[in-house]
Amino acid sequence: MLRQYVLQFGQKLIHKRPLEPRQESERPTAYLNTLDLVAVGVGSTLGAGVYILTGELAKVRAGPATVICFLVAALSCVMSSLCFAEFGARVPHSGTAYLYSYVTMGQLCAFIIGWNLILSYVIAMASVARAWSYIFDNLIGNHISQVLQESFSLNMPYFLARYPDFFALGLVLLVTGLQILGVRELTLVNKVLIGINILVLSFIILSGFIKGDLQNWKLTEQDYTLSISGSTDTSSFGPLGSGGFVPFDLEGILHGAATCFYAFLGFDFIATRGGEALNPQRSIPISIMITLFICFLAYFGVTVALTLMVPYYQIHRDSPFPQAFLHVGWDPARYVMAVGTLCALTSSSLGTMFTTPPVIRAMAEDRLLFWGLAQIHARTRTPIMAILFAGSFAGVMALLFEFRDLVDFVSIGTLSVYSMMAFSVLVLSKKEKTEMKPEVEGGPLDSVPEAENSNILKSLWFSTSTNPSQKSGQIVYGCASLLVILLTILSVILAQWPSQVFSGDAGLTTVAVLLLLLITGVTVIIWRQPQDPSPLPFRVPALPVLPLVSIFVNVYLMMQMTSGTWAQFGVWNVIGFLIYFGYGIRHSLAGNNHQ
Repeated sequence: MLRQYVLQFGQKLIHKRPLEPRQESERPTAYLNTLDLVAVGVGSTLGAGVYILTGELAKVRAGPATVICFLVAALSCVMSSLCFAEFGARVPHSGTAYLYSYVTMGQLCAFIIGWNLILSYVIAMASVARAWSYIFDNLIGNHISQVLQESFSLNMPYFLARYPDFFALGLVLLVTGLQILGVRELTLVNKVLIGINILVLSFIILSGFIKGDLQNWKLTEQDYTLSISGSTDTSSFGPLGSGGFVPFDLEGILHGAATCFYAFLGFDFIATRGGEALNPQRSIPISIMITLFICFLAYFGVTVALTLMVPYYQIHRDSPFPQAFLHVGWDPARYVMAVGTLCALTSSSLGTMFTTPPVIRAMAEDRLLFWGLAQIHARTRTPIMAILFAGSFAGVMALLFEFRDLVDFVSIGTLSVYSMMAFSVLVLSKKEKTEMKPEVEGGPLDSVPEAENSNILKSLWFSTSTNPSQKSGQIVYGCASLLVILLTILSVILAQWPSQVFSGDAGLTTVAVLLLLLITGVTVIIWRQPQDPSPLPFRVPALPVLPLVSIFVNVYLMMQMTSGTWAQFGVWNVIGFLIYFGYGIRHSLAGNNHQ
């Protein structure tokens, strides 16, 4: 009896949905072409990341080497984007990241990915509201922050913001109200805002070449001392580090690269719009790659411009670009910059506000979240409860947490989702197509006939078929899971004791080498398994290496996060597991239909 219960419980955890898109009662009133999808991606991405995060990273984490941080993050995002592009081509359905994981990896993994997608999108909205508040406050002379600090700063715990930002809370509530009233996505307005944003970014880059000084990439302790002695406000200065182009060494670059993932959050929004795309199998992969390319050029250019115009330790953390123009003597330009920044943040909020409720609604319709969250308003036809949940959560986070804390929270959630999506692409590419049908359950918990046990070791290196089978699917699933464990252990070692490993410490270096050998061997086993021959408009290249490298880079960057960020991330996932095991697993439609 106990064994049967455990088997049924395990089957529910790995139960998969059919690959075919579900029939939906509602169809979009307007479809999106490739240009529209690029506008969604660029508008969602080029917001707080480019206008505020750049200054934060340059001042306290990486200095002028912030350009390298963005390069590392962009390369990792390219690998993740290829995975998103494949599942966007496979599943033209709203909420595809969640649905794709449900199809390939099962119910539990789908819940984890969906739950962390909600985290990333909601906190992204909160961070945009906080950034909007910073810029607007700076534009009017910091009157809002001064009043709030005088009233509340002494009563705030150390782990929260310096003061509760009621202005940011009001912005979130305004956006939530617009959604409840049924305001549809303003495609034309979004394109106009993106156009203004690109013009402002071009102005910043040209200004950097005109007013920039290469000496700001070669700063020394003497320059730092002279700057402090000539300033009346030394409290605004950041640390010097070791000076030069890389003042905070490799550690600063890696920490900065981990945070930079926040800056690229937005390209994956495109994949969630599969149900509204004219030709999703073609337009989603193309628009994702174009979006990433445009955003990387923008981040690279403005970072170079900012660090050339202002010494990195003098950059203003909350409003870097308006203050940079004040520093170089172009005072009127700071107001143009502030208006451009607000347009960019508005565009980013328009992209973010329409992304979260569909994911919540999809999970609620599958009964993995409470069914009430799928409720649709009778008149406006909007998912009112999902909107209220997302808006309330985002409002509280915007009210109580600093922008930089929200950024780290978004980054770790995004990295975890990207890692799991790379894992699912790896598994799907080697699986038998019939395993995705509801009648057949493929997974590591399936029983294997005793007569086949003797052939398993041989099958690891020499597959007996050119097409994926149930056995090869089990081998890939098991090997990929083992690889994730090995890559995580290696990432922890390299993140915690990098100097000992590369300096030749006998114990740590031996462990690292052994892990690399094991990883190489298991990767070869996966490579030897037959690949799904089904024709697709787009496939991830260099399987299985590219998804594995993506997983390693993402996990390694997650290890660069602070203990406080990990604690918050852990609390969020504990809450999610309580909901799943207390409600979702017992009420899920897929699991109940299977039973």
